[in-house]
Amino acid sequence: MKKIWLRLFSLIVILLLAWFWLIINPKPAFAQLNTINYSNINLENRDFANTDLAGVTFVAAEMRGTNFQGANLTNAIFTKGVLLNANLSGANLTGALVDRATLDSANLKNAIFTEATLTRSRFYDADITGADFTDAIIDRYQVSLLCERADGINPVTGVATRESLGCR
Repeated sequence: MKKIWLRLFSLIVILLLAWFWLIINPKPAFAQLNTINYSNINLENRDFANTDLAGVTFVAAEMRGTNFQGANLTNAIFTKGVLLNANLSGANLTGALVDRATLDSANLKNAIFTEATLTRSRFYDADITGADFTDAIIDRYQVSLLCERADGINPVTGVATRESLGCR
């Protein structure tokens, strides 16, 4: 019986020491060092062509006519963004959050939207030739509108636009 109490006491001491060590030696959470926040900013007609903007935030930003041609926008956030007449041709938006965004008349030719979230976004008159929407989350109504003009094959992924949208 004495051995059991000794082992239990030793276990409690070890756990208390581990807990005390965690309390006095906390490790900071590592934030992404290159995080840029363009939220609520007017970026109208800016040129971000071929720029690495992975993980950048563009929440509620005004981006009419902005050039993102060939940009790396993986995991970027475009919530409530206004991208009227924006150029996203050849841009990589894999895993991007593009919800409630307006992409009317945008150039999305050969853009990659793999695993992106595009809910409640508008694409009226957008050029989607060769765009890849594989595993993207898009409202059914927008998918039906996009399927009416879906054409081409993405030169990077080799996936047909119609196939990536699940058009019938």
